[in-house]
Amino acid sequence: MGERSARSGAKRAARKAQRAAAEAERHSATDWIEAIGQSANGLVHVIIGGIALGIAFGAGGPADQSGAMRALQSTPVGGLALWIVGVALVGLALHAFVVAIASSRSDRRDAFRAAGRGIGHAVVGGTALVFAVGGQVDGERTVEDISAAVLHSAIGPWLIGAAGLVVAGVGVAFVVRGVRRRFFEDVAPPPRFRRLVEALGAPGFVAKGIAITIVGALFVIAAVRSDPQEAGGLDGALQSLTTVTGGVIALVAIAVGLIVYGAYLVTRGIWAR
Repeated sequence: MGERSARSGAKRAARKAQRAAAEAERHSATDWIEAIGQSANGLVHVIIGGIALGIAFGAGGPADQSGAMRALQSTPVGGLALWIVGVALVGLALHAFVVAIASSRSDRRDAFRAAGRGIGHAVVGGTALVFAVGGQVDGERTVEDISAAVLHSAIGPWLIGAAGLVVAGVGVAFVVRGVRRRFFEDVAPPPRFRRLVEALGAPGFVAKGIAITIVGALFVIAAVRSDPQEAGGLDGALQSLTTVTGGVIALVAIAVGLIVYGAYLVTRGIWAR
C-alpha cells in the first residue's frame, strides 16, 4: 500500500513538474533567452571555425570551446564578453532542460534531444564562466584524463568504445539533419529569409556532424588500442585531419562549415520555432 501511494505521489509530482515546465516554456522571456543564448552559441562556433582555419594554414591554438574562450579573453572586452557568453549559455541550458521536462509528456525523443542540448550548453557556458573568473580549462587534456581513468577498469575499453559509437551516432544525426533540412523543425524564418537559413543550416549541420563523427571515431580507436591519448575532443578531431592525405582541404571545409553553422545559430535564435 505504501509503495503504491509513493508511486502515485511520484506520478503526480512528475505531472506537476511537466505542467510547470510547459507554462515556463510559453513565457515571453524564453524568446529572449533563446535569442541571446543561441547568438552566444553561434559566436563560439564562429571562433572555433576561425581557429580551425588557422590550424589548416599552420597556426596554433586549440580549436574547441576552451580555445574559443581564450580567444575571447584576449580581446579588449574579454572579461565582459566571457561573462555574457557564460550567462547566456547557462540560461540557454536551463531553457533546454525546461523544454525536456515539458516534452517528456508527449515525446520522449524530443525530451532526450533537449536534455542533451542542455548538457552541452551547460558545459560550454560553465567553461566561459571559469575563464571569466580567471580560471583555465584544457578541454583536450580533460578528455584524455577521463579516458585514462576509465580505461584502467576491466570494462573501460568497452565503455569508451560505446561512448565513441554514441558520439559518432550523434554526428551522423547532425549530417542527416543538414542533408534533409530537418533543422527547419527548430527555426521558422519569414519566407523571404528561408533560403538564407537553408544556405547556412545545411552545410553547417553537415560540417559539425562530420567533426562530431571524427570525435566518436577517436574514442573507438582509443578503446581498441587501450590508449587514452588517442581519444580527443573537437580539437583533437580537427588536428587529426592535418596528418592524413587531403586532410587539410577537409579541415578548411569543416572550418568554414562551423563558421556558417555559427551564423545559422544566430538565425535560429532570432526565428526560433
